[in-house]
Amino acid sequence: MPKPGGRKVFQESQKLGVVPPTVLDEDKAIEGRGEKGNCEMQMTVQSIFKRGFECMVLIILLNTALSGQSTVPAAADSEELRKAAQNPVASLISVPIQQNWNGGIGDHDRIQSVLNIQPVIPFSLNQHWNVITRWITPIVFQPIPETDAQGYYGLGDLNPSFFLSPKKSKVIWGVGPTFLLPTATNTTFLGQGKLGIGPTVVVLVQPAKWTLGFLVNNIWSVVGHEDKPDVNQFLLQYFINYNMDKGYYLTFQPTNTADWNAGEKWVVPVGGGIGRITKLGSQPVNINFQVYGNVVHPTDKSPWKIVAQLAFLFPK
Repeated sequence: MPKPGGRKVFQESQKLGVVPPTVLDEDKAIEGRGEKGNCEMQMTVQSIFKRGFECMVLIILLNTALSGQSTVPAAADSEELRKAAQNPVASLISVPIQQNWNGGIGDHDRIQSVLNIQPVIPFSLNQHWNVITRWITPIVFQPIPETDAQGYYGLGDLNPSFFLSPKKSKVIWGVGPTFLLPTATNTTFLGQGKLGIGPTVVVLVQPAKWTLGFLVNNIWSVVGHEDKPDVNQFLLQYFINYNMDKGYYLTFQPTNTADWNAGEKWVVPVGGGIGRITKLGSQPVNINFQVYGNVVHPTDKSPWKIVAQLAFLFPK
């Protein structure tokens, strides 16, 4: 893939799967290495992400230990909430907060960190149709692979999507546009510097204890910085969930990506995890933890990924 780093950061922030980390422009990376204050700041950032991970693990452990003390809704309501939480175009307001770690970068085995805040809000058009909006806001720490401490931290490119979806259908589906907005605070290392647009489609079914489906899109750049490479990026995320007792579920959500302008185009992850639909106090939440390995990836990109997510659910 091309060297400018924002392309990989955007693909990582797009959806739920494994995406390679950014490869920084070597000359520009060297320029920032001599600043002691920047190094200290980045080490502080890494400490913050470490603390965030520890807090998320603590929340999961506490929720598991105290689940018997929560007020559990009726079985039918619980099942409906679980199906809605696993449906990307359901009539359910949710606010997922997803932490992604892409590891094994460079000779120092650096870790790229991407925190995605991605609220999903449905709107009713009429008695037959909904419009579901989904905004992905990435907060990125991009390490300099050649060093053991330095990197860049800030906001990445926003990725809003809009799905037109029928309220009733045997096969659940949604279709609409997805956008790449050049909002990164550091265009060189955290963003792609391009405005992009493309189609996105989601299709799924939910028989018995299963949720089976896929999300696919492709984005092309239309305008932006002339010194940045054009964007032509494909994404295919398939998801397989198997629901168990007490709100637990097994999940497989690998995100396959391709950069059509790159030499080594594909990232193909394999893996999965476990999750639970439950409550923190009176607040319904969806918690999950996933691990993936990239069986196909460019030679200089991350070979593995860890995902931890806490999603707040607001059923009607």
